[in-house]
Amino acid sequence: MEYIRQVVGVDKLATIFDIPKVFRNRKAEVIILFSGELSEEAPKANKRPIGFAKGEEVPDSFFEPLPEEELQLWGM
Repeated sequence: MEYIRQVVGVDKLATIFDIPKVFRNRKAEVIILFSGELSEEAPKANKRPIGFAKGEEVPDSFFEPLPEEELQLWGM
């Protein structure tokens, strides 16, 4: 397996990632593992149409909050 390993200042990584303040002004070890190659081919188009129940509309009630009883059943 090929990889790159380098120690860099966290401030450099802050331009790429959201680094918590507690880790700022420190050094970090960065290991990048290569998992595959990018293909220049476009992905194959899906032969099936997207969606179901053609012509049906989502009712406004779909977007209303769930009742408290339903939330409890889901453990929320």
